[in-house]
Amino acid sequence: MKTTNMMPEDQLDLAQKRDRMQQRVKASLKRRHAQEKRFKGMGMAAVVTALAFVTLLFFTILSKGLPAFWQATLTLQVYFDPEVIRIDPKPEKRSDESEGAFQQRYLAWQTQLGFVNFNRIILDSLAREIPEAPEYQRDALRLVTSGERFALRGLVEKDPSIIGQTLTLDLLADANVDVWMKGNIDRNLPDAQQQLSARTRAWVDELQARGVIKSKFSTALFMNPDSRSSLASAGLAGAFMGSLMMMLIVMFLAVPVGVASAIYLEEFAPKNKLTDLIEVNINNLAAVPSIVFGLLGASVFILWFKMPLSAPLVGGLVLSLMTLPTVIIATRSTLKAIPPSIRQAALGIGASKVQSVFHHVLPLAIPGILTGAILGVAQALGETAPLLLIGMSSFVASVPATPFEQSTALPVQIYLWQGNELRNFFEARTSAAIIVLLALMITLNALAIWLRKKFETRW
Repeated sequence: MKTTNMMPEDQLDLAQKRDRMQQRVKASLKRRHAQEKRFKGMGMAAVVTALAFVTLLFFTILSKGLPAFWQATLTLQVYFDPEVIRIDPKPEKRSDESEGAFQQRYLAWQTQLGFVNFNRIILDSLAREIPEAPEYQRDALRLVTSGERFALRGLVEKDPSIIGQTLTLDLLADANVDVWMKGNIDRNLPDAQQQLSARTRAWVDELQARGVIKSKFSTALFMNPDSRSSLASAGLAGAFMGSLMMMLIVMFLAVPVGVASAIYLEEFAPKNKLTDLIEVNINNLAAVPSIVFGLLGASVFILWFKMPLSAPLVGGLVLSLMTLPTVIIATRSTLKAIPPSIRQAALGIGASKVQSVFHHVLPLAIPGILTGAILGVAQALGETAPLLLIGMSSFVASVPATPFEQSTALPVQIYLWQGNELRNFFEARTSAAIIVLLALMITLNALAIWLRKKFETRW
């Protein structure tokens, strides 16, 4: 065995090389640690920036929309004067009378009620608070929105016994009164640029100081349909019911069909060129702009099948087509995540292919399937473009009773209100409608998370 004797100079060179290598390693580690810190910093900055923008968005919407949930309201003593409301007693159906004859008599009574001058009732009620109101009728009637006379007529139609009685009622103020009270218009503008006369504005300030006019929570926003003649009475009831009907159609049509299609394609379909073509088309359909589905719905459902224009049925079918690829892709991804050992174990103990899928695989995939389905429905809830192309942008002043009646939807109602000429009033109302829509979408997303946690199974 030979022993190598190193000179002191060689040992010094080896030590220097070792020191230089350690310095290079330390420098490399320092650079990598610095890069890691920079990457973490950029990631944290991106997250903080995103949260800041989301916070700014919600703050802007809430700050503008929350005041719209409270609306200027007059509390008045309303006397249903029999000298003004001169109508026959409300018809009652006789035992020997046919339904058609009774409806004819009832319609004649409603027509008689429609000729009653309920503006006179409102004017007399205002005269209790403003003695000079009868002298300046036009200015006085600008205090109350025009839709309240129909509300009074509805009260009499529902219960004619109130004729001759005095009731304390809350009447919605005109939209311009609401704008004036909330300070959404410059009070220093000249009279020519004000929507209300100087006399009406002075009355508003006086009644507000006396507590006759107050901002109260607006049930009209939720209970009334849209209105053009009485802007203060415009509400979301029609749009909400339209969206609800469409979402029910999507849930009962797109979700079952999408889940069944995904199960077949993932578990039973043979792997060949046809199924590959179907998979490619499903993925492509998921990326198609929503407006294309609107064009498809307008040409197929309306022009070809002659379905009613601006109906929730057509909107639901269009949104179902748009949601179908999302449900299929989400369901297939969930099924792929189930370990193959589950299928193999089921087949190993004698279960058939159908039994292994529906008794073993599918129960484990329920959380993911529900999550994908609810997220698809939530996405459909916020779509606007396809609904505009099937006529749901038309003005509808009633709440739909069936999916075949004309209606609008919450996103479309937001679009319509955003373009209203009375910007000072409808800007806040538009934000309020956005809050309602976001609340529904957040609720659906929270439901998806809750269902996923509830049914989640670990293996």
